[in-house]
Amino acid sequence: MAIIETEAALHEAHRDNHTHRDVNGGWLRPAVFGAMDGLVSNLALMTGVAGGTASQQTVVISGLAGLAAGAFSMAAGEYTSVASQRELVEAELDVERRELRKHPADEEAELAALYESRGVEPHLAREVARQLSSDPEQALEIHAREELGIDPSDLPSPTVAAVSSFGSFALGALLPVLPFLLGAGALWPAVLLALAGLFLCGAVVARVTARSWWYSGLRQLALGGAAAGVTYLLGSLFGTAVG
Repeated sequence: MAIIETEAALHEAHRDNHTHRDVNGGWLRPAVFGAMDGLVSNLALMTGVAGGTASQQTVVISGLAGLAAGAFSMAAGEYTSVASQRELVEAELDVERRELRKHPADEEAELAALYESRGVEPHLAREVARQLSSDPEQALEIHAREELGIDPSDLPSPTVAAVSSFGSFALGALLPVLPFLLGAGALWPAVLLALAGLFLCGAVVARVTARSWWYSGLRQLALGGAAAGVTYLLGSLFGTAVG
């Protein structure tokens, strides 16, 4: 009895520890990319304008304009990109669906040959292919997974990608502007808040990807800080030259 209970506990522990994150969803990449891009690009834009000895009002307007333009641009780009990718996949699925309808025996033999090439005994491979091919929708899903490397039931959504990208970019781009909107009269509070946001974003991403949180945070902090420093220097050089 004790052995059975121990085995049951081991099976339950294996089940609990053997779950995987959703790596095919359409929200994570645009959300992460949008937040990072919003933070870095708007911080760099504002430091570049401030480096050119522009007024505080000009810096704030530049930040707000960068937020709006960047968010809409990211959303439009993500929607178009994901929609185009989805349309291409759906077109390939239509091709596979027609082949399954017109040449079911050939497609079944193709599936059996695939399993044989992976080490399945020939008779068993043919039987597995026969059973899987009995349901047209299941056969389509299997062929799509094996030949195209996709899951027809889990295609990314252009709307989800666009909304995620828009919201995350706007949130990231808002951080450098926020201190000015709250009454700050200098650039350094905006820089500090933006750099803290970059570190936090990197740490949060590390939680999702199971990477080291401090390494990911410091990496984003270094990249964003470098971009802000370079644009501030360029703004100072060009501002002096133009002036």
